[in-house]
Amino acid sequence: MSDTTEPRLQAVLCSSPGGLHRMAYWEWGAPDNDRVLLCAHGLTRTGRDFDTLARRLAQRYRVVCPDVVGRGRSDWLANASFYTVPQYVGDMLTLLARIQPRELHWVGTSMGGLIGLGLAGARASQARLVRPEPNGAWSPMSAELGQLRFASMTLNDVGPHLEAGALARITEYLAQPLVFPSFELAVAYVRQVSASFGPHSEAQWQELTRHVFVQTAAGWVKHYDPGIALAVNLDGAALAMGEQILWQAYASLECPVLICRGNESDLFARRTAYEMLERQDRAQLAEFEGVGHAPTFMQAEQLAVLEDFLAQAV
Repeated sequence: MSDTTEPRLQAVLCSSPGGLHRMAYWEWGAPDNDRVLLCAHGLTRTGRDFDTLARRLAQRYRVVCPDVVGRGRSDWLANASFYTVPQYVGDMLTLLARIQPRELHWVGTSMGGLIGLGLAGARASQARLVRPEPNGAWSPMSAELGQLRFASMTLNDVGPHLEAGALARITEYLAQPLVFPSFELAVAYVRQVSASFGPHSEAQWQELTRHVFVQTAAGWVKHYDPGIALAVNLDGAALAMGEQILWQAYASLECPVLICRGNESDLFARRTAYEMLERQDRAQLAEFEGVGHAPTFMQAEQLAVLEDFLAQAV
């Protein structure tokens, strides 16, 4: 029986127009379990956001939680302009080629949900994937990405339409060069800027800080590349085009969909959630009181909703 108390740190080599980079991922549960629960985090977070969820589900799934490039233990891109959803989708395809899931359940918080929709869109457009051969070499798959099937998709406080005002609020603090002399002050900062996560215990706030700040000789600094702010595009025309693509990708989903929403979210409006229900017969909505952007799946109510959904999505 696999240890479910701590994850294994793994990595996969990915590419961008600027060169090669290493994407780290945290793996829980039996490494030969081909029932995979892949959890993708939000804009400035890391794969360790899902520790509570992973410990709870690692006996049933191989839980894989990547640090999206530029965050956590992953490399930073040489060219910050490539911090975009299409790049993240490409990296996830490389990861999926490595782990070879037979049954793939996707849990995406905020940006992680957009990456999931990007994968769905790529699948719908029949993009090609690569698969490692038994001897470790890489060769093109004869089958197309159309063979990739989601067993379920959970979109956590995110959808094809996002509120521009909330996006502007989030980007305000992305590139701020902060240095804290103590971990306690870093925790206080995370508690302040992430108050919309909802009520958490002191231990939970420490957990939410431990992997997004790192200790250096200068003090505690953000554990992500400030350059990710450079690629955030708030241009109205670009947002509208991206939204259209995301709606098409969402419509292409052929699996059960769980839409989670913080009842006080300013990024993911209720009207968008209801429109998503209208456009997908297999979608269901769960809203959490006292939470904004975004639910953390550290609380019993949120975990229970997700567990019940996954149990039915077989």
